[in-house]
Amino acid sequence: MLVLALTAYLVSARPAQLRWGATDLEVERAMPGDSLNPHPAFLATRAITIRGTPAEIWPWLIQMGYGRAGFYGYDILENLGSKRGLRSADRILPELQHFKVGDVVPISPAAVMAFYAIEPNRYLVWTGQAGGTYGVFTWALYPVEPNHTRLVSRIRWSHHWVQPRLLALDLFSEFTDHLAVRKILEGVRDRVEDRSAPMRGEVLEFGVYLAVALTFVASLVLLLIRPLEWRGWLVSVGAGAAWLITWYAPLPASIGFLFAIAVVCALVRSRRDSPSTYGIT
Repeated sequence: MLVLALTAYLVSARPAQLRWGATDLEVERAMPGDSLNPHPAFLATRAITIRGTPAEIWPWLIQMGYGRAGFYGYDILENLGSKRGLRSADRILPELQHFKVGDVVPISPAAVMAFYAIEPNRYLVWTGQAGGTYGVFTWALYPVEPNHTRLVSRIRWSHHWVQPRLLALDLFSEFTDHLAVRKILEGVRDRVEDRSAPMRGEVLEFGVYLAVALTFVASLVLLLIRPLEWRGWLVSVGAGAAWLITWYAPLPASIGFLFAIAVVCALVRSRRDSPSTYGIT
């Protein structure tokens, strides 16, 4: 079952999530920072259109960071423990507008990157502090109309094959990075366009993603501890499909919530009706 889900991920979901919102031109276009890691194991280009000029968008980008303005994404996870509080900034912070090349960019309580390049109103590049050998994050602004701009994110990294602790983080990022970056792009857009975004909706959305993933994991565990039978396999297939569709389609959180409820009900019923329940082995 896990092999089936991974195959569907690699064939369909992964290619789509690596270019969410981006055009063919944006995917193929060279961007600042590309030369720092010319042959990455992970290469993603995502984009969004924002109703605003580069000068209006830039201040929101330069102030991003853990313990700074946040990332405008899933604050309940990304800002946990931040000295500035759980909620990402909803205004431009003057004290966070004057960074220079070499300054650190805190990503989490345990990880930092650094500004490799800063070109106001055009692009900024973050790299790993070892010179970008592994990770390069580029945020670039491309005007398309007088009052509309494309914000393009590009991420390049190589896996830490000989560092198991960091490799585990690489694999976690492989499957969750697209959720975070998509939310960041939307968060920047909403702030520039002065849209209200209550935190409860963000928390619900994050909860749905987590619930669907956990039900898929639970279905795999149950396959290992109970006798093999067709109903268990069907439930696992459904749980895997719910995970892939909810995470990578994506669907509204309400639809994902219904998927999660349906899978949980199917898991409970499958477990209750399992042959082992009746003493059959």
